[in-house]
Amino acid sequence: MLDTAQLIKLLAQPKKIVITTHHKPDGDAMGSSLGLYNYLIQQGHHARVITPTDYPAFLNWMPGNGDVTIYTDKIAECDRLIADADLIFCLDFNALGRINEMGERVGESKALKVMIDHHLEPADFDDYRFWDINACATAQLVYKFIASELGNPQLINADVATCLYTGIMTDSASFRLPNTTSEVHRIVADLIDLGAVNWRIHELVYNDSSEDRLRFLGHCLVNRLEVYNDFNTAVIAVDKHDLERYNVITGDTEGVVNYALSISNVRLAAFIVERNDKVKLSLRSKGDFPANDICKKYFNGGGHRNAAGGTSTESFPDVIEKFKSILPEYKNLLVQ
Repeated sequence: MLDTAQLIKLLAQPKKIVITTHHKPDGDAMGSSLGLYNYLIQQGHHARVITPTDYPAFLNWMPGNGDVTIYTDKIAECDRLIADADLIFCLDFNALGRINEMGERVGESKALKVMIDHHLEPADFDDYRFWDINACATAQLVYKFIASELGNPQLINADVATCLYTGIMTDSASFRLPNTTSEVHRIVADLIDLGAVNWRIHELVYNDSSEDRLRFLGHCLVNRLEVYNDFNTAVIAVDKHDLERYNVITGDTEGVVNYALSISNVRLAAFIVERNDKVKLSLRSKGDFPANDICKKYFNGGGHRNAAGGTSTESFPDVIEKFKSILPEYKNLLVQ
């Protein structure tokens, strides 16, 4: 493994750098990636952000977004960039499987791999690791990486600050989760001082819904919400027909699960959605309930204690029944 001094020495001269993050990137994934990108280009590095897939349109405004390449749109070009890179920064994920078919290309590349992440159980593919499961967001770690590890706080300009603020804001559920510590607020205050216009970022991320998305949300709450009071659990399950009916696009389902979690006494909420080739689950929980344990044990996934995800190749109805069938196993934790 590289140490920090060796990494600083490597970055002292312009390098060919690829920055990547997990598939279907969220606000933290894109905020971290573009925040680091805007930092590196100030030092003359030849940096490119490559995402495995598309991402929500409400993130397209961030500084540097015009230089992002989506892997599935330009596979040959991206493969060349990955093969030719000196360094590959892997942000907000800890296993190559999280970047789909890009994972094999990254694994084959002779580039040094730098992981910056806050998820549990990292895989052993990296050459340098800046990792903390207690961080509320990878963007928080990127801030500390630039300011403390690399010793360049003066290079956190308005563009970097804007991106990192977005990442912290979205992954902390607007600073509401338990891991939003006093340190996080001090970092956020610094980012605002450095040029992140906090009210404007909130507007761009949270007040940019299409009419279809709002009608889809209404449909979810009126017709697809089920509450299991015996287990303090709420489930919203939508099938492919729901997605087609409301013209659901990438990003439109983000945050829907939080409405289920907002119900009084609900400690566990699930959003289950039928895609073309699999069923996806997003779980959110309150307090010390381990949503990640359910995803890891039953749905080929994982994540954080209060925010986790998984997938299944079983049928949509079977996945719903499977989820409901495991609730008795967790009743002692759900009903307290």
